[in-house]
Amino acid sequence: MNNFALIRSFMLAANIAFLAVLSACSGMPEATNAEASGTEASPFYVIGPRDSLQIFVWRNPELTTSVIVRPDGKVTVPLIEDLQAAGKTPTELAREIEKQLEQFVQSPVVSVIMNGFVGPYDQQIRVIGEATNPQAIPFNEKMTALDVMIAVGGLTEFAAGNRAVLVRQGQGSFRVRLDDLIKDGDVSANVPVMPGDVLIVPQSWF
Repeated sequence: MNNFALIRSFMLAANIAFLAVLSACSGMPEATNAEASGTEASPFYVIGPRDSLQIFVWRNPELTTSVIVRPDGKVTVPLIEDLQAAGKTPTELAREIEKQLEQFVQSPVVSVIMNGFVGPYDQQIRVIGEATNPQAIPFNEKMTALDVMIAVGGLTEFAAGNRAVLVRQGQGSFRVRLDDLIKDGDVSANVPVMPGDVLIVPQSWF
């Protein structure tokens, strides 16, 4: 069997498996406004990898800098190397920097300002499948399915929007009617989303 035939066989098997999963999911409940009850986002913003930070050291402009949090969650600032930033609030990070700088600067005063944020992984929403721009996006308070669709540019022409699935950690999977929401303006389909949600948009069968 040549490489082309192997690829075709693999794609056929993958499609069959995908259809089987969709069939098994057909009986799952539909997401509603009630699905978000009992699940609250953190009241404080937590720094995550690839966030952009402005670190201001009062009366020490040579120590003031802009940094991007590395994938390992750490930052390097003047006089301090490999400082853990991810998982902390901006205020917590500022206090940690002050503590580290005390050996170099008398009574340092530090402020950490968010220039741009992505957020830690458990605070992101991931969209996969037939979205125009599938990606992970940062969660914002009171975010809904419509906000998510705007962020990813909507659905492709091949999307089966009303068979979309919202996977929520600890609560299971729910159907989401994205076609009704986007094409028909059905506001009842505009369900809340929560940090850590995964939205799967399948391809239409025909």
